[in-house]
Amino acid sequence: MSVQDIKSLWLRGVRAPGARIRLVCFPHAGGGAVSFHGWAALTPPEIEVVAVQYPGRQDRLHDSCPSTMEELADAITTDLTNELPGDLPMALFGHSMGSSVAYEVARRLEDVPGRTLTRLIVSGRHRPRVPEEQAPLPAPADTEILDRVRLLDPEGADVYEHPDLRPLIMPALRADFALLAAYRPARLHPLDVPVTVCGGDRDPGCTVEDLKSWSDVTTKGLDLRVFEGGHFYLHQRKEELLAFLAQQLS
Repeated sequence: MSVQDIKSLWLRGVRAPGARIRLVCFPHAGGGAVSFHGWAALTPPEIEVVAVQYPGRQDRLHDSCPSTMEELADAITTDLTNELPGDLPMALFGHSMGSSVAYEVARRLEDVPGRTLTRLIVSGRHRPRVPEEQAPLPAPADTEILDRVRLLDPEGADVYEHPDLRPLIMPALRADFALLAAYRPARLHPLDVPVTVCGGDRDPGCTVEDLKSWSDVTTKGLDLRVFEGGHFYLHQRKEELLAFLAQQLS
């Protein structure tokens, strides 16, 4: 790790001298750290932006994907605590699958001495469901996965039809969907930090009621913000979203 760059097995970012808080961002299923490209330039200098890089994609293409949420969250938490200094309080932002990963990492960080978690920010996904609400599901077939991708991201789904790219990017997407299908925490663990929930008003995969369900995982209150757009509203509304997040983290 150089003076300017933040780069470990799981993390990508740039140091922000004078920052007062660190925002750690978790991408959607099939996504990588590049999903948050440009965020640092659009946030105040008081916020240091770090993106999580899941295995099996981009510069980790040949790394094996975790098969369980527990394995994934444990590995990210270990990297966060070992590779980043405890000089700044942290907030976590996750979109779609990243919301569930961020929640699990937040649970673990609350038990790490010397680390201060100030807020969980989730986007485009309902809170985790326990087994009594929904039993774990089998890994979906590729056809089901691609139907879901086309529903949530009709423009971006074209990349999965490319004959040269599909063999490279489909394994990570398949692994992420299998992980989510099996993920059912034994119980909900209420966090001792406030939770902010964001979503698009035309998201076909996550209703406003789904967003409100995150109130079950915090003892410190829920803030809800709905933006114009679909599941990937955060791309079209990036500046608006980041301005809102800066207010939340100030």
